[in-house]
Amino acid sequence: MITCVVDYVIDPSKISDFEEFGRRWIQLVNQHGGTHHGYFLPSEGASDRALALFSFPSLAAYEEYRALFGNDPDFVEADRIRDESGCVLRYDRTFMRPLEA
Repeated sequence: MITCVVDYVIDPSKISDFEEFGRRWIQLVNQHGGTHHGYFLPSEGASDRALALFSFPSLAAYEEYRALFGNDPDFVEADRIRDESGCVLRYDRTFMRPLEA
């Protein structure tokens, strides 16, 4: 299993847009072989940071999902929410593996 951690810098005045963006991506990950663990939004402290975590059974499965970016109309529409609203200022993606008991 591989888990993708996406660290976002967001526009705090556009949280509702970011929530819409996040809900759409949760559906897409889950529909295309992954397990979305959720988006984690600001509560206290810094108000411009958010995280998303989602897993795929393997890097190959993740790459199949990534091949849909820019091609599948549902993926294009989800990115349009981000691009048109400007809710995401920057993001970094890191891949991790779980250490289980």
